[in-house]
Amino acid sequence: MPTMTLTLATLAERLKEWKGCDLSKNANPVLGEGNPTAQIMFIGEAPGQREDEMGRPFVGPAGKFLDELLASIGLKREDVYISNVVKYRPPGNRDPTPEEKEVCMPWLQLEIALIKPAVLVPLGRHALGHFFTKLSITAAHGKAQQLPNGTTVFPIYHPAAALHNGSLKQSLYDDFAALRAFLDSKKKS
Repeated sequence: MPTMTLTLATLAERLKEWKGCDLSKNANPVLGEGNPTAQIMFIGEAPGQREDEMGRPFVGPAGKFLDELLASIGLKREDVYISNVVKYRPPGNRDPTPEEKEVCMPWLQLEIALIKPAVLVPLGRHALGHFFTKLSITAAHGKAQQLPNGTTVFPIYHPAAALHNGSLKQSLYDDFAALRAFLDSKKKS
């Protein structure tokens, strides 16, 4: 029997069939989307209501703000890859539990392996916690970090945080400007 090459499309099909997460009983699977050869991968925490309904990441109010932030640095959704740590919406948009994050983590790891981004951008504390357990989003946002494998992690507040706390909006714009400056400096070196 021939082995099937794993692609984003086959990964999405497998996620639809997977019932390994309790959240899958009451929510739709939401795999990431975007440029399959993106140099930048944005990672949120979990799908919200609109994402669950549409089966796509970051299509609700936080997604619209993310689109605005991308545009502020000359990028579009088609230029990047966008995903979440958890692949199903937690009830009532509650925070995902550590167990839910752990059981969904292999899906994110497969996405990262397929995309091979140069820069991972965790949006918020839940996504950042996958890469650095002892680093807070408040201390790390807007600053490049290095993983042992050489991948750059550039943490940024989650766009939804600014929708709930307007004082964070400028920080997000500043962090995206810092991300643009970082990307530009890498092109020159």
